[in-house]
Amino acid sequence: MNCISKNKLELIRQKYPKGCVVELIEMEDVQAPKKGTQGKVMYIDDIGTIQIQWENGSSLGVIYGLDRIERVNL
Repeated sequence: MNCISKNKLELIRQKYPKGCVVELIEMEDVQAPKKGTQGKVMYIDDIGTIQIQWENGSSLGVIYGLDRIERVNL
């Protein structure tokens, strides 16, 4: 299980609040959407995985620090 500090988790949740739009930059997963795919943040779980509803219908989570996304609507 991945451990993350409460402070780091709170920073991630502030950076990517529920409903914000993100764009996929890089993800090493065979089921990953194409680079450039956008989606909305649904929530961030207790280990810091950013759960996203992608525009292609997928709801694959992003592992913070491994996968890369960029917030679209600041």
